[in-house]
Amino acid sequence: MKRTRDEDDSSGRPAKLRRVPNEDRLSKLSDELLIRILSFGTVHTLLLCQRVSKRVSRIAVDSELWKAAYYNQFVLPRASRIPGIKDAAASDHLCYYSKMSRWLDDGYLVKKGLETNWKHQYRLRHNWSQGQCAVSEILVADRPPDPPLLVLMQNGLIFTADSMSGLRVWSSKNERGLIAFTTLTVNGTDTPRLPTSMAVDCHKEPKGQHRVVIGFEDGSFTIYALKKDDVTFVVLFDYAPSNSGMLSALAYASPYLLAMTEDHLLSIYSFSEDGQDATLNPPRLLYSLRSHTVWPPVSLSIRATSTSMTAAIAYSIPTYLSGWTVGIQEMRLTHEGELIESRLATAADKNFQTLSGHRSGSSPSTRSPLQFPGGSLESTPPSTPGLSKPTSMSYSHPYLLVAHPDNTLSSYLVRSTSSVLKISPGTRLWGHTSSVSGAHVGMRGKAVSVSRLGDELRVWDLEGGPASSARKRAANGGLSVRVQPAKTTEYSSGLNDAESRRECGLRYALDQGYDDSTVSRGWIGFDEQHVIVLRENVNQGSQTLVLYDFT
Repeated sequence: MKRTRDEDDSSGRPAKLRRVPNEDRLSKLSDELLIRILSFGTVHTLLLCQRVSKRVSRIAVDSELWKAAYYNQFVLPRASRIPGIKDAAASDHLCYYSKMSRWLDDGYLVKKGLETNWKHQYRLRHNWSQGQCAVSEILVADRPPDPPLLVLMQNGLIFTADSMSGLRVWSSKNERGLIAFTTLTVNGTDTPRLPTSMAVDCHKEPKGQHRVVIGFEDGSFTIYALKKDDVTFVVLFDYAPSNSGMLSALAYASPYLLAMTEDHLLSIYSFSEDGQDATLNPPRLLYSLRSHTVWPPVSLSIRATSTSMTAAIAYSIPTYLSGWTVGIQEMRLTHEGELIESRLATAADKNFQTLSGHRSGSSPSTRSPLQFPGGSLESTPPSTPGLSKPTSMSYSHPYLLVAHPDNTLSSYLVRSTSSVLKISPGTRLWGHTSSVSGAHVGMRGKAVSVSRLGDELRVWDLEGGPASSARKRAANGGLSVRVQPAKTTEYSSGLNDAESRRECGLRYALDQGYDDSTVSRGWIGFDEQHVIVLRENVNQGSQTLVLYDFT
């Protein structure tokens, strides 16, 4: 028997919902209106909109949307740490404008003639801030060479030099392959030359080539050029051996070369190019300086402006009753090679003396580590006492980063103007659980450090405004993040066919019970997308480059 409608309604069942006509309101909106609406959303909203439809997905990856998101997430917090700005969000001149392309030295994001992928830049910067990356390896030596392997990285290229395999260049891109190589032998013979130092031209690269200089044990050095068109190395200049000792450190910024020997002889050269075949003429020796009080490790750097060139050396100093500290000496020259001034600064307390000053009975202000006309010394506020002997040092103006064997690092801010050279009090950086073997600092205050044992890689943000603010962020753990490599299935490009069938990621090795106590790590370097760490297996004797990819 059928029930009446009234009886059906009284049964307590919910009434059938009325179907609303499916009307697409988004399709009626213009692209400009959709972009305006999405500009008020979050990054999570933009990611969700990419799964709505093809049209909305295309609009959700608009460059201006991600450019604004990049500014709000990464640029504005940096601006808020500028001294004198209490509320960056309320400041009119710090608000986002679509026509802005350079924010706080972030002009590297916009390259002439190229369109910036702002979504890619946001993902890259996010991965750096979270320590998320993929990891792969490149086998570079079956056994450690003597002298040790030299490694440098620039513009996505990895340069390696050793006595057995010569000078090689690898790609840090997806293929991870060997690009070019050349032997390092004495002219006309098969006798290998022993490389002891290496530097890549940090000046604006010449058209169509990358330049690298190799220093050798006999005191000679050779400048090579990697040609982009045929991907080969050519010799631009070969400096004859000398009796000054092996070259222990180099810095190269065309046309200037800064070289230091193991006997602490610092030489400044200036090159001129031959316009016919692009080779280099014999250099002009501008100045030579010798020191008996500079202790390793040291870090050389060259900075050039439109009117002058500044050659700097950062070094370690043992102090009386206060452990170790750091010092910097700068030589400012005109582009014609005329000396403007030489000055020196240390981070030691003015009440303490260096060991050399104590033994000679002279005050620190009367002794200069590099004997040079016109040198002067300016003391800075006291640094943290009791620092242990540094294991590595990296200087990229204005940041000076020093690693110690007691699981810590020290960060200094160098102030260099036309009238003053000072080093700020050191900020102690905590976070590592074992001895720090390598550290490298780059532009904009980004730095990377690695422990000697254990895969403990940390990314540091040293840009913190006033020293008090930086110390507060360091105490709260806000200066660094530990890198967390993901498991990868990429193969090592240097392995043979039989070995390349196995996975070689660092996480894979750890999952297989890898004994990390037999591994030591030394040199470390990075660019905008990658971090490179040189790893040596003590038992097997092999050396590999561990590549951390943040893209």
